[in-house]
Amino acid sequence: MMISRRLIQGSQSPRQCGRSDEVCASGHRGYGIKAWGRLTMMSKRAHIIGLLIGVGCMAGVVRAQDVMDMSARVQACAPCHGANGEGTKDPYFPRLAGKPSGYLYNQLLAFRSGRRHYPPMNYLLHYLPDSYLRQIADHFAAQQPPLPDNSAAPAVSEALLQRGEQIVTGGDTDRGVPACVSCHGLSLTGQEPGIPGLLGLKAAYLSAQLGGWRYGTRTAIAPDCMQIVAGHLTEDDVRAVSDFLAGRPLPANPAPSPAGSFALPFACGSQPSEAAR
Repeated sequence: MMISRRLIQGSQSPRQCGRSDEVCASGHRGYGIKAWGRLTMMSKRAHIIGLLIGVGCMAGVVRAQDVMDMSARVQACAPCHGANGEGTKDPYFPRLAGKPSGYLYNQLLAFRSGRRHYPPMNYLLHYLPDSYLRQIADHFAAQQPPLPDNSAAPAVSEALLQRGEQIVTGGDTDRGVPACVSCHGLSLTGQEPGIPGLLGLKAAYLSAQLGGWRYGTRTAIAPDCMQIVAGHLTEDDVRAVSDFLAGRPLPANPAPSPAGSFALPFACGSQPSEAAR
């Protein structure tokens, strides 16, 4: 714990920048707890130390005149999320760039509080203050690298894609599942301040996050609308929705809709209550 305290103390002074300052906003694999549990204690320590070294070594590469530049501070996020938050080839580490700042901030808070479970991120964010998490979120929200090419998405059955399209565009009223577009927008690019876009993500990541909500390893501010929705989905529904979304054509403008562009079908803790009807 002393390491973490020193890290967060280092983020308060430009002279000490290059430690915890570079801890990144991160979405992690829904099966992270299981994977973490399979590691030996020595492996866990090595993993944590490796992350800390990756964060701490930034002190040696950030020049004095750059210490207040967030693009320099978040370089430690690059191995998992890309230099500008555009994502990497690893399907379980998502794109951060261009997502609503409020959404990214909520995820950082969730990792810090333990509502999202992934031990390395829970540990590294534990002592970071709200104001610094807000700066990280604002930085990645402002990045606009191109969306990744999804033309190589794996082929799946037509029946599965049809089921996915049905849920995404029309929902399943018999089981109380609203259409994804009713909250994430007709273009599926999300809505400010707290609803993310669903395009440009791999099926494996989408499936893992829906699974996290279904099994309680990912939760949000009450009322947790996604946990409620995901709880009504079957395993086949999760796969169908994930594969359908992963193969959607990319929009010319991936920016989220402005706040208040459309009303939500029910109250959601991650979005201001006035947006619900």
